Amino acid sequence: MRTLLIPPLASAGRTDEIVQRISEAIQLGLLSDGEQLPAEVEFANQLGVSPMTLREGLAVLRQQGLVETRRGRHGGTFVRRPADPPRAPLLERIAAATVSELRDLADEQLAVSGASAKLAAERASRANLRRLLTLVEQLSRAEGMGARVRADSRFHIEVAIASQSERLTRLEVALQSQTAGPLWLSYDSEAEIDEVVAEHHAIATAIAEEDGDRARSLAERHVQRNLRRLIELHLRTVEERGEVLTDDVRA
Repeated sequence: MRTLLIPPLASAGRTDEIVQRISEAIQLGLLSDGEQLPAEVEFANQLGVSPMTLREGLAVLRQQGLVETRRGRHGGTFVRRPADPPRAPLLERIAAATVSELRDLADEQLAVSGASAKLAAERASRANLRRLLTLVEQLSRAEGMGARVRADSRFHIEVAIASQSERLTRLEVALQSQTAGPLWLSYDSEAEIDEVVAEHHAIATAIAEEDGDRARSLAERHVQRNLRRLIELHLRTVEERGEVLTDDVRA
């Protein structure tokens, strides 16, 4: 059940946190369009919240058009995924961040993605390898920002899954929810997208060849490149809005 990839909330949970967690899972492709969500009690237990809190969150998601509830024998709550994520909230998120915060996020991603790639080279099954190569191909053929976000984030999550580490997988899911959407606002050309596809293919190849050190090095280099793009996007967004850069932003 793919909903198990959605990390539980760290605290008792507020409605807005539920909304953010589920909407991010929809945008990342962890939940497919038309997929039925688990029963409320079961889903609430997975997320570590009360059924009432989950119910309130689902009501907000219905208003946003991200889920729908059907009555009757074959009823339930079903995902309604838009073709592309809304750009405004992603721009708000990247503008509100600081360079130090982005670097700190990348530091965590370096550790998680690097370790995942190295372990995947040692532990990946044939099914994992087929899935990685399929996701590389999906990204190369993807049209539109939403499809590219899903193929990109699912590739990195699949690397973590191939590492056979539940902790690394949950951390990668959380990191992708913070970075994948804003990152894909920064791509302007097919050549840049081709570079990402080539990097994914190189990581998948190193894993398939059981070269853990190379897989880790390639994954870390990929994260560092993504960090540069996020910082450039942040600075450009702030400048376009005419906002004053703080000392931390200039760092």
